[in-house]
Amino acid sequence: MRIGIVLSQTPGYSETFFTSKIKGLQARGFTVQLFVQKKAKQFDLCPVHKAPKVYRFSLFQSFAMLWVFLTLLPNVGAVLKYIRLEKKEATSYTAIVKKLYLNAHLLRSKLDWVHFGFATQALGSELVAKAIGAKMAVSFRGFDLNVYPLKHPGCYDKTWKHVDKIHSISQYLYGKAIRLGLATDVPHNIITPAVDMGKLPETISTSNPVFQIATIARLHWIKGIDTAIAAMALLKKRGISFQYHIIGEGTTKDTERYMFQAYELGLQEHITFHGKQTHTQALQIVQQTDVYVQPSLNEGFCNAVLEAQALGKLVAASNVGGLPENIKDGKTGWLFPVEDAQALAEKMVSCMNLSYEDKNEITKQAMDRIANHFTIKKQQQEFVSFYTETQ
Repeated sequence: MRIGIVLSQTPGYSETFFTSKIKGLQARGFTVQLFVQKKAKQFDLCPVHKAPKVYRFSLFQSFAMLWVFLTLLPNVGAVLKYIRLEKKEATSYTAIVKKLYLNAHLLRSKLDWVHFGFATQALGSELVAKAIGAKMAVSFRGFDLNVYPLKHPGCYDKTWKHVDKIHSISQYLYGKAIRLGLATDVPHNIITPAVDMGKLPETISTSNPVFQIATIARLHWIKGIDTAIAAMALLKKRGISFQYHIIGEGTTKDTERYMFQAYELGLQEHITFHGKQTHTQALQIVQQTDVYVQPSLNEGFCNAVLEAQALGKLVAASNVGGLPENIKDGKTGWLFPVEDAQALAEKMVSCMNLSYEDKNEITKQAMDRIANHFTIKKQQQEFVSFYTETQ
């Protein structure tokens, strides 16, 4: 079976979701190809096809379009079918020409499945799979459904009409897609992120003299970092000794906003902004802490929460999106009301006061659940089934 995965760029080797999927499919005899805008030179896991480049200068663009259309001549059947399909959707000829150019790398391909790794990647390419005689699959992640449709209502109407199968990383995101217009009779599979247990730092038991807390998140409003910083201020008022580690980067504006909030609340000595770290470096920081906090306003699922549980850390996350599927409240971690700094502070105090036995019970249950239900091997098998099973 020939699978074409459409992404904006080739995944880094630390991005286990896509790399493990590719390796798992290849191990079962599938042919996998990537279709991207940007390719990293070191990526060699599978063949990669780059989308035609868009030039700012009209002369360069004209020559580029001429060359690309010449390369499409051997695939004239697929091109003509694509034009007919777009005309049925009342697409203008000008828009069709642009789409032919941008989708040329896909229209030249021979595939059984065209799988868009993010729903936003399917926009403008909804009819390509039908044109080349392939099935169309789309994956959902947080940004696809939590953020993008807010600014672009109805953006997926054409996607819902032509998609053959859906992959969602959580039941929550699948339900949200239904509310955004996806038909309930479209086949779907829930395949969550997974943890590569062999690549985690060794699990250690921490006994820090100062309570250590960590969050991995890009500095963006949807990650709720301001709620966590406000909760740290409440801990300080109680005279509690702690250090809060924020791992991730954001725009200059967002970074300055959170740093100023920490300064305004007198938390400069209690909060460390680590900025961008490699996946390994981020997990090494989390490994040395006592509690992992995910204060997001919404999450599709959240890999970092899975990994923190796998590392044997106490985990507290806001009760939103796919996080209740990630954490079993009171058994493998805790959920707190979204944007409730007081509730988060109380949860931190509860974690500090846990007995050794209670802490071990929670962390063992979390680690066992990850090891049994969120492994790379299980995820790889589920993707094989995604392409081979009918519903």
